This record gives sequence, structure tokens and C-alpha cells, in this order.
Amino acid sequence: SNGPNPQFLPRGPYHLFDGDGMLHCIRISQGKATLCSRYVKTYKYNVENEAGYSLIPNVFSGFNGLVASAARGSLTAARVLTGQYNPINGIGLANTSLALFGNRLFALGESDLPYVIKLTPNGDIETLGRHDFDGKLFMSMTAHPKVDPDTGETFAFRYGPVPPFLTYFRFDSTGAKQPDVPVFSMTRPSFLHDFAITKKHAIFADIQIGMNPIEMLAGGSPVGSDPSKVSKIGVLPRHAKDESEIKWFDVSGLNIIHAINAWDEENGDGDAVVLIAPNILSVEHTLERMELVHAMVEKVRIDLKTGFVTRQPISARNLDFAVINQAYVGKKNRFVYAAIGDPMPKISGVVKLDVGKGEEKKECTVGCRMFGEGCYGGEP
Repeated sequence: SNGPNPQFLPRGPYHLFDGDGMLHCIRISQGKATLCSRYVKTYKYNVENEAGYSLIPNVFSGFNGLVASAARGSLTAARVLTGQYNPINGIGLANTSLALFGNRLFALGESDLPYVIKLTPNGDIETLGRHDFDGKLFMSMTAHPKVDPDTGETFAFRYGPVPPFLTYFRFDSTGAKQPDVPVFSMTRPSFLHDFAITKKHAIFADIQIGMNPIEMLAGGSPVGSDPSKVSKIGVLPRHAKDESEIKWFDVSGLNIIHAINAWDEENGDGDAVVLIAPNILSVEHTLERMELVHAMVEKVRIDLKTGFVTRQPISARNLDFAVINQAYVGKKNRFVYAAIGDPMPKISGVVKLDVGKGEEKKECTVGCRMFGEGCYGGEP
């Protein structure tokens, strides 16, 4: 598993997501379990480890006030100019997730390239280094790539504050990266943390949370909400060579940070896609006041021919960080395992949902495990 864990005690503003990536591995052999915890040896980690203190402020701490951000920004610039730190080597934390594809294990964070990880026979964890797929992967990649269990292909994207705001790409079953597909029809920089695939499509959500490139340069918050914006879902053929066939559909008030799964549905007069995802109901609080965030898992169905959108709540509980059996990625699945926020990011338990029950208008929770008073867990 992967997660944020600051190498040094933060000396200024700190956000939970700003910690250095730390991997945990449990090896079970001959009835004995061995636990190993190691930092991902990113460029940032190594430079700061040598210096003995933190050098680079991180993305999310920008929420903690303009003056402090500006001061940190000028300090960072000075460190870059004096050669203490070279951003060309990456500024990522590799702290969000792990992905196994192309016969490699990667530690991922969306602000950088993946880092290749090796597990040794005795259960130790080694960082082999930053990986650019023979020079074909630029700048960054989502921390939530999707692997099709049937074809072995992997689908991914990157997003950023300058056009194209979204770039889609895929890897074949050997892990070779295929050409970029820039999506210029996304006309504003959106906070695009995750997406979904089906057997035919890649599905992106252009939500009410956007990036503020101008404010970011001035040391302000990198991300902000726009309540006047109408959220959209973009559906692109997953083997598209360009964006000419992308279709965008208005889905008012849909703000998803994580996707759970999606699939294609045949209907009489054309195709439909179904997306399962937690919808953040209080978008204005998303990053500044996480304790006020409530995410309700929804099933969204889009008729690709008529554009007709139907939506169904799967659970009214505050749920996120959900997982499914990976054999069902891109295919109709039945069960979902999601974290209960009490409030987020304090996770007080896990629920099992049967999404099929939503069609019968029944309560979809079929199992629940609470961790008990004063106990909190990580993401499922």
C-alpha cells in the first residue's frame, strides 16, 4: 500500500496530502508475516534527506494563506536558482497509489512521472527510479491508471493548468506507451484526479473544481471551486487517435474526484454508458474544509445517442476511496467496497454495496465493518 508520510516534521502549513510517499509491504512465508515500510526514493525525498530538512513546499499547503504561500514560493525560487533543487528532475511525492502494468510495479502521484518499485525476495522494497517509457511520457501522469483485465492494456491521462488541459493516452499489453491524444474541447483547467474506462470508452468528468494558474503563480490556492459552472462528462472512444469523436454531456452538480467503475450498456437504439462514482455534494468545501465534505455514491447513466442522463443514489452515507474486484474494471460489476468518512479523511469503517439493488430502489448496503471508537483506517 502507498500513502503520504512527511519525512520531516512540517515547519509551516501542512496538508494531509503533502507527505512523502511511503510504501508498506506484508510478506507471508512459512506461516510468518514480515512487514516492511520504506519511503519512495523520489528526487525530492533524496535532496531533502541529504539537506536534513524540507526544501520544497507542496501543492496543497497553498490553501493556508497568501502571505505564507508567497514567502514559500520566493524561497523555493531562490533554492532552484542557487542549484539546491532542479525541478526538471521532478517535484512529485509518489504518495497516492500503486499500479502494476507492463511487468513493472509503479508508485504514483499525479504531479510527476511514475517511479519503478522492486520487491526483493526477502520482502524489502527498493526504488529503481523515475520512469518515462523510453522518453514517451512527459511531465506527469494520473495516479489512477486503469488496467483492462482482459486485454492487459492500461489507460491513463495527465491534466494541467495550460492547454491542452487534458491529454489522454494508453499503454499496450507489453507496457509500451502509445501516442498522446490531446483534448482541446476541455476549455478550462479542471481538477481531474481520476477517470473511468469501459470496454469501448474513456470517461472524464469536467467538474466545478478547477485549477487557478494565475493565482498559483502568485502563491495562492492551486485549486478552487466555481459554483456557476455546469459539470460535464466527456466520453471518448478508448482507442481514439484524436479527440474528434469525444462527446460532452451536461450533468448538473456532478463533482467526482474518484471514479469507482463504468461499463457500456446496449439499448435498443444505440449505446449507453454507466458510471459509478461518489459525488461531492458540498463542492465549495472540498479542499479547504475537508470535514464538511459529504460524498454520495451515484450511478449515472448516459444515453450516448439522445444525451439523456439518468441518476440514481446508491447510498446516502458519506463514502469515498472505493474499490472493486479488479477483474471487473470496465465491465458491469455488482459489489463495491467504500470507506466511511467520519468526517473525511478520518475513515471509521468500510461498507460493502450491492449496486444492483439500486435498480430495485432498495438500500444498497449489504455489509459494514466499523473499526470501533477512536480507531481510524486508511483507504480501502
